[in-house]
Amino acid sequence: MDKEEDGVIVIRRIHVTYRLKAGEDVRETVERVHRVHANRCPVYRTMKDSIEITTEYVLEP
Repeated sequence: MDKEEDGVIVIRRIHVTYRLKAGEDVRETVERVHRVHANRCPVYRTMKDSIEITTEYVLEP
């Protein structure tokens, strides 16, 4: 849970849901990219040591 420090809410966790318009035929590719994408993301690399970041994806037809 986020917590207040000196009256300011401090973000401790972020959860990102990627909603992808794609069919089941690309699920394997999406899973592979999802497993490795964070380490290539400058925002993730900057924040990962101070904020817990989790991700998931949802395929939408």
